[in-house]
Amino acid sequence: MPVLFRIKLIPLVLLLAVVFAFLLNWPVLLHFYDILTHLEHVKMGFAISIPFVLVAALNFVFMPFSIRFLLKPFFALLFVTGSMVSYSTLKYKVMFDQSMIQNIVETNPQEAHSYLNGSIILWLLLTGILPAILLFLIKIEYPAKWYKGITYRLLSMAASLLLIAGVAALYYQDYASVGRNNSTLNKEIIPANYVYSTVRYLQDTYFTTKEPFQTLGDDAKRVANKDKPTLMFLVIGETARSQNFSMNGYDRDTNAFTSQSGDVISFKDVHSCGTATAVSVPCMFSNMNRTEYNAKKATNSENFLDIVQKTGVSLLWKDNDGGCKGVCKRLPTIEIKPTDNPKLCNGETCFDEVMLENIDEEMAKMAGDKLVAFHIIGSHGPTYFQRYPAKQRHFMPECARSDIENCTQEQLVNTYDNTIRYTDYVVAQMIEKLKLYSNKYNTVLLYVSDHGESLGESGLYLHGTPYKLAPDQQTHIPMQVWMSPGFIADKHINMTCLKNNAAKNPYSHDNLFSSVLGIWDITTRDYHADSDLFRGCRS
Repeated sequence: MPVLFRIKLIPLVLLLAVVFAFLLNWPVLLHFYDILTHLEHVKMGFAISIPFVLVAALNFVFMPFSIRFLLKPFFALLFVTGSMVSYSTLKYKVMFDQSMIQNIVETNPQEAHSYLNGSIILWLLLTGILPAILLFLIKIEYPAKWYKGITYRLLSMAASLLLIAGVAALYYQDYASVGRNNSTLNKEIIPANYVYSTVRYLQDTYFTTKEPFQTLGDDAKRVANKDKPTLMFLVIGETARSQNFSMNGYDRDTNAFTSQSGDVISFKDVHSCGTATAVSVPCMFSNMNRTEYNAKKATNSENFLDIVQKTGVSLLWKDNDGGCKGVCKRLPTIEIKPTDNPKLCNGETCFDEVMLENIDEEMAKMAGDKLVAFHIIGSHGPTYFQRYPAKQRHFMPECARSDIENCTQEQLVNTYDNTIRYTDYVVAQMIEKLKLYSNKYNTVLLYVSDHGESLGESGLYLHGTPYKLAPDQQTHIPMQVWMSPGFIADKHINMTCLKNNAAKNPYSHDNLFSSVLGIWDITTRDYHADSDLFRGCRS
């Protein structure tokens, strides 16, 4: 292999720290100085010291990994992965905490491909792959004696600590003040943020004692209607936010179809359990509230679908969004493959109308009372334009690209609103299907999204921001319910009461567990009446 140039070990590690500080950590430096511009008084020395502290900290952290045979592959990997993290942070303000690592690990290839575009490929080549290649072309001169190598490393680390200590002595209060008021800064430093989060994820997932499996509703009993069985469609949306629903006050007619279906009730104040599918879906089906939710416990526990199934209801899960995140693993499941339906799929993704394909035949195989859960792809970004067919391009011009930050705000919102309107069309089609079955079944549809989405507000795009920092756009979600006259009569539901509650009362994913059990008239010690959003409107 040709040698580009020679460099001693200690200067090389310092050079790596400088490159990481000014190249890959450009987003955190921008954020830091943006914070300073909004402060009333800023010391010049404090502002100047920031990049020096960052370089010193990185030099200190990097030095233990400067071992022969480890250094080049280790830092080459950091360059490539750090480049992708840097791009996501700079363009979308994505924060790489443990939940985000979980989202990445659980993302399927089709979903991952939707994030690729010319901008990210060019960024990866220039800031990740090229530096990694250059690193392999450098001849590193290591100290001749092993003890000299250890000494030089310790001296370099000591110098870094001395610089940090000196800055702290002068500007500790300034750093402490900025840190207290901007708690995300320490989660933005590359590569510490994603390396730490990945280690935590791996530790919690593979190297900790598994929770004992917990069954729920072993005492469950259900009062079934003797005249007609019940048929329920449970629709789990993807990435829909409440503020873009015309039924919730949005000035565009994004609910053009369900508003014509009759008696569709929209709940205006509903909030999600998480800001990403990997958290929200298992959380909303679990018996835990958002504040007490534990992913390991949820993975090793039954959910409300298991309880409903225990009472004799036939269940089916249909998935068009890359997996059920574990909630359907004890249920009959149909996972839509993008290659199965050329009419509604393009080989990588499918329009949600595919959910109703073969539904009559599939339900015919189910006996008695039935619950069909649909996990739709909805408004999953960033390729919003791929979520609806050409005939549903209602709001124009659209953003027909994945690097959505390069579209105008008008194009981006138009495209997202088209996804909401198309989802509304699909839900309306499901309601029409249920109406066809209303002579044989008491029918009901419940739709709820898993989380919301940011569309450039405050510089944020997509979703996955830590919940305590997430904007309302990522947590305020839509929920709708439709009931047939037979279902309303059988459950003794006061629709006026339910409409009033939907307009005024706050709800969340925490209500879903007991509400579904309650609407099925299931009694169990795991049911909590105060969380059942239907209970107060049943006579």
